[in-house]
Amino acid sequence: MSYPYPSNAPQSFQAGSVNKPTSRDLYPSFLSLGESLQLQAQWAWCGLYDAFRWNVVFRTLTSDKEIRANVYKSFLLNTLSVVSIYTFELLLEPLVRNQERWLHRHIGWFYHVLWLLPVVGVSFYLNSTWCNIIAKRTYTLQHGGRGVAPQATGYTGMLKALATSAYRVVMVFTSLLVSFGLGIIPYVGPVLAFIFFCWVDSYYFFEFVWVARGMSLSRRVRHLEERWAYYLAFGLPATAICMLGSGIASAALFALVYPAYIILAMHGNPRPLDPFNPVPPSAQSQDTIKHPSPFIPIRIPVFALVIWLNDNIVRILSVGGGNTSTSSSAKKGGASGRRRAPSDAAESVEEGVGGGELHEMNTLPPAQSRGPTKFTRVTRERVTLSRRKLD
Repeated sequence: MSYPYPSNAPQSFQAGSVNKPTSRDLYPSFLSLGESLQLQAQWAWCGLYDAFRWNVVFRTLTSDKEIRANVYKSFLLNTLSVVSIYTFELLLEPLVRNQERWLHRHIGWFYHVLWLLPVVGVSFYLNSTWCNIIAKRTYTLQHGGRGVAPQATGYTGMLKALATSAYRVVMVFTSLLVSFGLGIIPYVGPVLAFIFFCWVDSYYFFEFVWVARGMSLSRRVRHLEERWAYYLAFGLPATAICMLGSGIASAALFALVYPAYIILAMHGNPRPLDPFNPVPPSAQSQDTIKHPSPFIPIRIPVFALVIWLNDNIVRILSVGGGNTSTSSSAKKGGASGRRRAPSDAAESVEEGVGGGELHEMNTLPPAQSRGPTKFTRVTRERVTLSRRKLD
C-alpha cells in the first residue's frame, strides 16, 4: 500500500543516504598561499639549521677513531690541493705574467701538468674512497646497521660498482653542463646557476643515505624535488664556500667540505615527511586533509634536464642502445604509460639496490609511518584531479 505523502523519517535513516559522501566532501581542501609559503620557509629553515650543526660533526669525530682518521686524511690532502691552486694563482702567475722568456711564459702549463693535476686527481680518487668509509661508518653508528641495503658481491657486484661510478661521473659532467648553460643567461643566469648548484650539492651529500636505504635513482631524484625548499637551504652554505673559487679551485673547496657535510646529511631530517599532506596530524582534524596551495609547486623538476642528458649519453655509449622503454626516473607519482618518458637506460646503469616508496616509509619511525602516509596515494590523486580543474 502506497502513501501519498512523503515519509517523515529523518533523512539520515532513509535508504541510500547512509555513509554517502557529498561532492563537497570529495573535493580536496587546500592551504592558503600564505600558509603554504610559511611552510616552505619553515622547511628551508630546517635545512639551513641542519647544515650548520657542526657540533654533530665534532661529536662524531671525537666518538669514533675510524671516522676521525679518514676525515683527517681527506682534510690534509684536500688542503694541499687548495694551497697548491692558490699558490699558483696568487704568487706564481703574477710573477711570470708578461715575461718574454719561453720558460717563464709556459711555467703555468708545467705547473698544472707536473704538479697541480696529479695532486687534484689523486685527491679526488682517495677522497671518494675515504668518504665512502666515513658514510658507512656514520650510518652504522647512527642506525646500528639496520636498514642497510644488501650490496652485491662477486663479479656482478664489481660490474655494478663500476657502472655506478661511471654514471656518477656522467651525472657530474651533465650537472656542470646545465649550470654553465644557466650561467650564460643574461641578468638572472648567475643566480639560477647558484640555486641549481645548491640542489646538486645537496644531492651528493645525501646520496650515501639514500643508497644505504635502498632507494633507486628515480626515488632519490623525486625525494629531493618534492622537498626542494629543505635541500635548497641545506646546500646553500657549501655552495657559497665553493663559489669563493673558480674552476678547479671550486672543485677542490667542495672536496674539502664534502666529508663534513656527509656527516651532517646522515643526521639531517628532511621536511616535509609527506609533501602532499604537509600539515602535521596534530594541527588538523583527522578527517580533513589539507593540501598545499596550487600556486606553490609540490615538486620542482630540478634534475629533469640532467636526467634527460644522462639518458641520451648512456644510450649512445651503451651497446645495442636501440631499446627505448619507459624510464621510472620520469614517472610522476607512479603515472606510468600516460606519455613517453626518457629511456630507462640510466635507471638500469645507476640504480639503488631495490628501494621504493614502501621501503622509504618503513625507514621512518613508527609514529611517523602511522601518520599521514597511509593517505599518500589518495591525496596525490585528489591533488592531481583538483589541479586539472584549476587549469
